[in-house]
Amino acid sequence: MNPLYQAGLEIQTFLQNRKWPFCFIGGIVVLRWGQVRMTQDIDLSVFTGFGSERPFISALLDAFPSRIPDAEKFALENRVLLLSAHNGVSVDLSLASIPFEAEMMQRASAFAYAKDCSLITCSAEDLIILKAFANRPQDWLDVESIFIRQEHTLLDTDHIRKQLEPLCEAKSDLSILDRLTEIIERHAT
Repeated sequence: MNPLYQAGLEIQTFLQNRKWPFCFIGGIVVLRWGQVRMTQDIDLSVFTGFGSERPFISALLDAFPSRIPDAEKFALENRVLLLSAHNGVSVDLSLASIPFEAEMMQRASAFAYAKDCSLITCSAEDLIILKAFANRPQDWLDVESIFIRQEHTLLDTDHIRKQLEPLCEAKSDLSILDRLTEIIERHAT
């Protein structure tokens, strides 16, 4: 089995056994909704809320090796826990806390990446929101690839705009919405 999928299954099983809300995000999910591209790590989000992160971090660090010293401190400051699966694949685990993230996990669904490998991933719309909000060059390429593969009519662009706007306002960067609107309009025809 592909090492990424194997790592994904390992951490998914850990999270499901604890009944923790989660879903995969990032490059591995682009494989589901967008164009195939290389990715070397696993990104996922676990809902911890604000102020209750420590028990999650502690349990995860007991089960998986950290990629950095002082991983708990880094996770509390940056809301990302940097782990390794037991096969060596890097795992970036976001500590989710806002309503959008809770709703994203409720909308998540399983996708079979391979025989005996089904992972819970965020929706195409939620992946677009996450990628646009991150606002990095690779993220915009991923957004474009999702619009190409899913076709404009298959995506709920109203939902995307409704969820992304308050996030951009909090970040004080409404230019993200302008860039997304350009992509939506380009693929509307």
